Amino acid sequence: MYFEKIKTVLTSEELLDKAFSRSVRTMAGKTIDGPNTRCEANEAMLLTAANILSDNLAAIQRMFPAFDALPPFYYDLADILVGVDKIKVALSHVNWASDKVHSLSREYVGKIRTSKKMPDVPRKEAFGRLSSIINSIDDDLKLLGETRNILRKLPDVREEPTIIVAGYPNVGKSSFVKYITNATPEVAPYPFTTKGILIGHMERNGVRYQIIDTPGLLDRPMSERNEIELQAITALRRLDAVVLILIDPSESCGYELPAQIKLAKEIQEQFILPSVIIANKIDHDEFKDTAETDDAISTLTGEGIDALVEKLTGMLPVPVKEFEEPFLRDGF
Repeated sequence: MYFEKIKTVLTSEELLDKAFSRSVRTMAGKTIDGPNTRCEANEAMLLTAANILSDNLAAIQRMFPAFDALPPFYYDLADILVGVDKIKVALSHVNWASDKVHSLSREYVGKIRTSKKMPDVPRKEAFGRLSSIINSIDDDLKLLGETRNILRKLPDVREEPTIIVAGYPNVGKSSFVKYITNATPEVAPYPFTTKGILIGHMERNGVRYQIIDTPGLLDRPMSERNEIELQAITALRRLDAVVLILIDPSESCGYELPAQIKLAKEIQEQFILPSVIIANKIDHDEFKDTAETDDAISTLTGEGIDALVEKLTGMLPVPVKEFEEPFLRDGF
């Protein structure tokens, strides 16, 4: 996944404490017995602190991916949740601070070397200026820390041919995912849902397919969604996908058939993707035919599912080659 390599981002206070504490420890056990050793001690303290600050800031930049190289699905989610432009600005400020720390430390090493009588004065002045630089990007570090915590929770949705399963609760979406994947699908967090989404995989003719059930996004009328949820649905549209909309004509799901049909039509209008409306629970005594569906299945008995899977996979493009993750940033 694209964000799992992002480690904890320290705040300015934590970063300064780490750097200055380490710089003090560099002098433990050393004897200072004259002007030369005093200069060397202050120089070592300064360079230790500056290197820790500069290295940690540079590491933050390397941990974050190059956002413009992300798949559109993840780019959109990052933009919705945080704002890609805000992340880029924060990273540019961190880059500036890293360079500034490096150049300032070299400047003050020279001052320490030419101030043999009181080398601790320029070192203390340097520490003050280093603190100012790091404190000036505290908001940026906090933003990047929050961004890291948010993005690491995104589901591992891959660049594979995808079947998105939609419809009201209890119509058989999860049962369908579990049936065709022949395994317990992964339950992954999704930032706009009250429950984790189900992600399953199957193979047909050597091609791997991804099946996604998104409770909380595609199981209620569009009029009940806020702007953020609608944007999240737009992110799903970025996938190479077909939408399977399940309805339950037996109404044992607790929702009347006209409401289910209305939701199905809204989903078809919202998604500019191939889609089919399929009736589930054909095994129920209360099942009734409707002209609004393309076919009927039973996730309990398996009736009609093989034919449906063939239909869905036939609506998807066959990938030419496996998608590769972009390299981590060496810029932004």
